[in-house]
Amino acid sequence: MAEIKEMTIPLRAAWSVPRTRRANRAMAEIKIHVARHMKMREDEDIWIDEAVNHYIWSRGMQKPPRKITVVCTREEGFPLEVKLLEE
Repeated sequence: MAEIKEMTIPLRAAWSVPRTRRANRAMAEIKIHVARHMKMREDEDIWIDEAVNHYIWSRGMQKPPRKITVVCTREEGFPLEVKLLEE
């Protein structure tokens, strides 16, 4: 049985680094937030969908979004999946 969580991830920490590294830091913040809130085990990995990456980088490296809403899914034998919430 899959565990599914919808979460809004604040990306405010991306503004604490130089502007040329903000999108990279935003991607790292997504991994940190998902690992903490999904209680990631040591034997698990995180897979982030390409659409999330495109959304973060859509306005360039220097202006990533302030927050992002994603859906996280855990299934036995698969990595934690992070996808954009589609409305």
